Amino acid sequence: MVRHRGKETLACAERQKMSRFFVSPEDIGSNLILMHNADDLHHMMKVLRLKEGDEVDVSDGVQWEYRARIESLSKEEAELLILDKQAFASEPSVRVTLFQGIPKAGKMETIIQKCVELGVYEIVPVFMDRTVVVDRGKFSKKIERWNRVSAEAVKQCRRGIVPRVAEPIKSEDLLKDSDNTGMPDRFEEFDLVLFPYENEKGSTIKDVLRQEVTKQSDAAGNKPQRIAVIIGPEGGFSDGEAMAIIGAGGRSVSLGRTILRTETAGMAALAMIMYELEL
Repeated sequence: MVRHRGKETLACAERQKMSRFFVSPEDIGSNLILMHNADDLHHMMKVLRLKEGDEVDVSDGVQWEYRARIESLSKEEAELLILDKQAFASEPSVRVTLFQGIPKAGKMETIIQKCVELGVYEIVPVFMDRTVVVDRGKFSKKIERWNRVSAEAVKQCRRGIVPRVAEPIKSEDLLKDSDNTGMPDRFEEFDLVLFPYENEKGSTIKDVLRQEVTKQSDAAGNKPQRIAVIIGPEGGFSDGEAMAIIGAGGRSVSLGRTILRTETAGMAALAMIMYELEL
């Protein structure tokens, strides 16, 4: 019996370790957190089998994460008592947006899952010249599914925010310059736009990151905060797209001596950025 209770205690501890939920800042009071999401409540009760007295991690998805104890739990609402409040400890300081050429089949789900684990801030699917996938009017369902993949990956890796998978855009929208500044509107919000390109033989991503850190770091040691990474689909970039991206300020970089698949390139670039700027 003692051994059985020990196993039960260990199983309970493991369930609590895996228990991470997201709520709106409006649902967080000075002492209590209210949860109303039916899926989360079902997951707490039926999957994790949590009960009153168990502790969970809660994030507001903006800045704060909490350790809280379940005071009451039903299929309509959970009431949690705040035990501890901390600013995000597991979020990278650099925010990386991945502009991903839309791949075939289920590759996008793998890209989202792994890039979320590696610390991506946002993923924007892009229809490029060589994209094979066609939008037949049901793409919104894919976006919903991809955002669920992101949310599930966050729970596994215990991040503070759920990276958004945005609505898809076309490559011409990515390069649109509405104010005629010479730089596309979408590039203007970034400190650095990286363009991993299979034909680049000179600059490596390491070279460019280190150059930019030296150039952009201020007296306080702050580094580039917003970085964009543009990855092509299976067929790569068309010559026109590549020249347009470089001409608009994208920094063409090599990720190494081998040519990577589209589902590998974004992950590799992200890992290299995190290594250089976060570790």
